Amino acid sequence: MMRLHPILALFLFIPLSYAHAASDTPPPTMWYWHNWTDHNGVSHNTRCPLQNFDLKSMSKPAGPQWQNRLPSGQSQVIFTVQPAHWNGTWHPDPKVQWIIPLKGSWYVTAMDGTKAVMGPGDVSLGEDQASRKDAKGHVGHFAGNVGDGPVELMVIQTDETPTVDRPCRFR
Repeated sequence: MMRLHPILALFLFIPLSYAHAASDTPPPTMWYWHNWTDHNGVSHNTRCPLQNFDLKSMSKPAGPQWQNRLPSGQSQVIFTVQPAHWNGTWHPDPKVQWIIPLKGSWYVTAMDGTKAVMGPGDVSLGEDQASRKDAKGHVGHFAGNVGDGPVELMVIQTDETPTVDRPCRFR
């Protein structure tokens, strides 16, 4: 009978035990902010759950991890550094885009007055392209930095068609 070296046996056991333990765990929930537009052209910020996770390997033989794959398509990844005290005044997002702060904190204020403050690890989906100017001349959202330092963001612009009246459209 062939015997495995104890260290090799340990490395063979870990991925299997991890896969078994993780499969007994319910899928996780992650959260994102969605800046969306209603049928009146008013933007809103809603905190939304991502819940449709599958446990599988991203690239075998790597162990399984929880994955929630959104629709695929063309995308552009942009890294930005907003200078200290940057503000974006009122504007709609240029495209449906995911925004992830990497360093520092920033905020997004929607036309309905909701303000989402985000720091490293938070996620925002900007989808207010259908917003229309209100009586004050506001359209889209107002964004800016929190604090006295610069803010580093990763922006992933997609080719998704903007929607209306669909808060939390990605689950």
